[in-house]
Amino acid sequence: MTPRKALGGPGRFGNRAGFSATELIVVCGILGLLAAVSVPFFLRYYQSAALKAAAEEVAAFLNQGRQVAIKENQSVCVLSAATALQLRLNTCAGTVWVGPGTDSSGNMRIPSGFTMASSANLSFRYLGDAVPAATYTLTNSRNGSTLRVTVAASGRITIGP
Repeated sequence: MTPRKALGGPGRFGNRAGFSATELIVVCGILGLLAAVSVPFFLRYYQSAALKAAAEEVAAFLNQGRQVAIKENQSVCVLSAATALQLRLNTCAGTVWVGPGTDSSGNMRIPSGFTMASSANLSFRYLGDAVPAATYTLTNSRNGSTLRVTVAASGRITIGP
């Protein structure tokens, strides 16, 4: 057995392995291509997730209105505008309810970049049912995609296309 030389021989540092410049350029090109292809899918996912989150906020606020009606043992009217919802006690002209999730005027604002349209101003009665049933349609201002929050006459709130 002969001792190996520290440098220059077939020892630990002698035959260096690595990547050539051509191999590195090919790998970087493939990674760039994958990134370019996946970005549009990511953006579509991000926009649909933001729309779903806005719809869930609206559904949570509607559920809160239903709970206020049950707790206070009186009707609660849900007034809607393009960018906000408001709860009013007894009638749609009644006292504005101010609580968690509202600003000082009693408005619950939907996230920016979205608009909302409703089929009717509904009222939750003291048993939790809704009169009339209503649909709230949220629209993403950037791409026009929509999602609906539906309130059934029973008071059940669902999110769907």
